[in-house]
Amino acid sequence: MRRLKIVIFLSLVFIVCFISSFEGGLVITSLSPVLSLGSTGKSVEEMQQRLKNWGYYDGDVNGIYDKNTFLAVLNFQKNYNIFANGIATRDTLDAMGLTTVVRSGAIYAEGKGVSDEQLLARAINGEARGEPYEGQVAVGAVILNRTRHPDFPKTIAGVIYQPGAFTAVSDGQINIPIDPNSTVVKAARDALNGWDPTNGCLYYWNPATATSKWIWSRKIVKKIGKHYFGI
Repeated sequence: MRRLKIVIFLSLVFIVCFISSFEGGLVITSLSPVLSLGSTGKSVEEMQQRLKNWGYYDGDVNGIYDKNTFLAVLNFQKNYNIFANGIATRDTLDAMGLTTVVRSGAIYAEGKGVSDEQLLARAINGEARGEPYEGQVAVGAVILNRTRHPDFPKTIAGVIYQPGAFTAVSDGQINIPIDPNSTVVKAARDALNGWDPTNGCLYYWNPATATSKWIWSRKIVKKIGKHYFGI
């Protein structure tokens, strides 16, 4: 009888905690483990592939956390100002987009369960939410154009999280929850369905705020809203 009471009590505690966290808008759907030297498995393989896409790792994508993987993680941490110890802790995995958090039904932080459409929508939101609709689609199209170009990673996540490529990643706007009915979601869908207002451009920039001298060496093809689009 006493054991039954304990079980019931613990069950009630769990239910209350679950409801409270949901009402607060935060539900953790995936917690990646800490990965370090000697770790093996699918999580290590996914991390290696992402690091390889971004140019940090040149070894085999074999799911074995070896010395080369350790050094790749270390360099990634240094570049993103994360405590550099070569161990893929939660902060490191968050920065790589390898965890998933759902906040009141909206996707928050890129992870295994996040579709390309959702990730692309968050990138558009961070880069062009104040732009006209065509300009939002155009930003999505540039990201997709890069996945098909040999100078860039071959996946949407690889392009978006390529170090220094997008302000939305650098300043954390990529993690802002988005309304499923937002125009940026529709813009992502239109871009994925083949609409490219830029006609193949690989770059875009705001001439009023651009600080890179190199970007001005690109040929301007089109102007949409506040952005120049070029090749």
